[in-house]
Amino acid sequence: MSAPENAAAPETLSAPAVETVAAVEVAAVDKVFETRGGLVHALEGIDLTVAAGEFVSLIGPSGCGKSTLMRLVADLDAPSAGTITVFGKTPARARLDQEYGIAFQQAGLLPWRTVAANVALPLELHGATSADRKAKVAELLEMVGLADFADRYPDQLSGGMQQRVAIARSLAEQPRLLLMDEPFGALDEMTREKMQSDLVRISAETGAAVVFVTHSIPEAVFLSDRVVVMSPRPGRIREIVPMRFAGAGTAADDAGAAGPGATGGADTAARARRTEGLREDRSFFDMVTAVREALHGAPVAPGARGVETR
Repeated sequence: MSAPENAAAPETLSAPAVETVAAVEVAAVDKVFETRGGLVHALEGIDLTVAAGEFVSLIGPSGCGKSTLMRLVADLDAPSAGTITVFGKTPARARLDQEYGIAFQQAGLLPWRTVAANVALPLELHGATSADRKAKVAELLEMVGLADFADRYPDQLSGGMQQRVAIARSLAEQPRLLLMDEPFGALDEMTREKMQSDLVRISAETGAAVVFVTHSIPEAVFLSDRVVVMSPRPGRIREIVPMRFAGAGTAADDAGAAGPGATGGADTAARARRTEGLREDRSFFDMVTAVREALHGAPVAPGARGVETR
C-alpha cells in the first residue's frame, strides 16, 4: 500500500539526537506480592540503567522477575520499594506521554481489523488525522516488510507476520523506548532468527532503546548491547555482560571511538552493522558461553556450536 503521489511525504522514522538522560533508570527496586500463601519476594535490590538507544536483554530462570521488572517500567504495576524513571519521568507520566511501546509474546491483534487498521489503532486513539494515519501506517508496514498485506486480517497471517504487525503497532507513536516480553518465544526457529534480524535493523533505524525479556541465550547475545543476568527468586541482578564481537560492530567499540560517555547513537550505529554471519563467528559463541556461565554462576562444559541453549 502506498500513499498517492500528490500526498505529503510521510515523516521519516529517523534516529533521535543523542540523549543525555537515561531511557530507564531503576534504583533499589523491590517487589513483593501478597498471596494466600504469604509474601512472595519477586525482586530485590534492582539497580539498572538503560541508556537512550541501547538494547538490553533480561535473562534468567523462570520466576526470577524478568517480566515483573518490565511491568514495573511499563506502569502496569508499582514497585514495593525504590524508584523507576523513564526518560526522567515517572512510569505513569511516560505512559501518558507515549514514551514507550510494548510487544508481548502474543501479538494481541484485533481479529476484526485489517493489518493496516491494527497498526493505526494507537494513532486513532490519540486523534491523528486520517491522512497522517495512512502515511504513518504505510511507512511502518514498509519497515516491517508487510506493505503488501495491509488489507489482510490477522487469521490470514503466519505467527511471524502477526508479530511484525505487533511491532509496527508498537512503533506507531514513534516511542523512544520499546518494551518487549518474549515476543518471539512462540515462533519456530527459522522465523525467530528472521525476526531477530528484523528487530536489529528496526531498532537501529528508529534509534529506540529496547528492553527485551527472553529465555534464549543466543537470542539475547545476538540482539543486545548488554545482557542482564538475573538470579532465581527473589530476582536480583547477578551480572551484566557487555556484548563484544570481533569486527561485528559493537556498542563498546563505537563508544570507545567516540570518547568516554558516548551513548545512544553509538549503540544504534554498532547494532546496524550486525549481520546473520555473526551467528557463526567465534566471538558470538564466546559471548554465549559468557552468559551461560553468568547464569550458572560457574564455568560450564561447552555445548555443541550453534545449538540453542536456554
